[in-house]
Amino acid sequence: MRLLLVEDSPRLVELVGETMRDAGWRLDAVSSVSDAEAAIAAQEHDLILLDLGLPDGDGLALLRRVRQEYPGLPVLIITARGSVDERIAGLDAGADDYLVKPFHHRELLSRCRAMLRRNPQAVQPVLEAGTLRYDPATADLTCDGVVVPLPPRERSLIEILMREVGRVVPKRKLETALSEYGQEVSPNALELAVSRVRKRLQAYETGIQIETVRGIGYLLRRAS
Repeated sequence: MRLLLVEDSPRLVELVGETMRDAGWRLDAVSSVSDAEAAIAAQEHDLILLDLGLPDGDGLALLRRVRQEYPGLPVLIITARGSVDERIAGLDAGADDYLVKPFHHRELLSRCRAMLRRNPQAVQPVLEAGTLRYDPATADLTCDGVVVPLPPRERSLIEILMREVGRVVPKRKLETALSEYGQEVSPNALELAVSRVRKRLQAYETGIQIETVRGIGYLLRRAS
């Protein structure tokens, strides 16, 4: 899952980022209407978290444009505007849900999950490779029912490889998928993430292994 956060408060961006990455979701964060429009055009997202009071424009105007161009893209408003009339205006403009600041991070996460469940395009099947099982809805990785703990980036990496099991995934594709808007993942960072996943999986009887295809990328296949 990849989410877009449109929010100009650095502290809230940090807190929401921690929540979403801990849940195993990738998060692109921007702080203005113009950057949000660029991010939406450049990258496909499963959900938008939208503040209304942005430095270069009104979030409601952005919401209306998003709804016209991407009618199926879920949008959750997160704002300090909490009156009944303001909530009605946001929902009538096209928001799927409305959350008033301050809010608890667990409620935010729960609302995101509920919205994604209601969106057929965002529902993704459970992935299996060897004895590994990854549930995109909960970001849980297990081996024979035992939870395999991985940091957010490494969890996203194994998810991508499991989606392409038996096929070589180019390094550049992995770097792009693991990057966040404006923050590129370097080749060295990718190699480090792969190394960490390999080391973690060595403690389990997974029946699979990550193979390096030199000069091209990585392949998840049955262990020899």
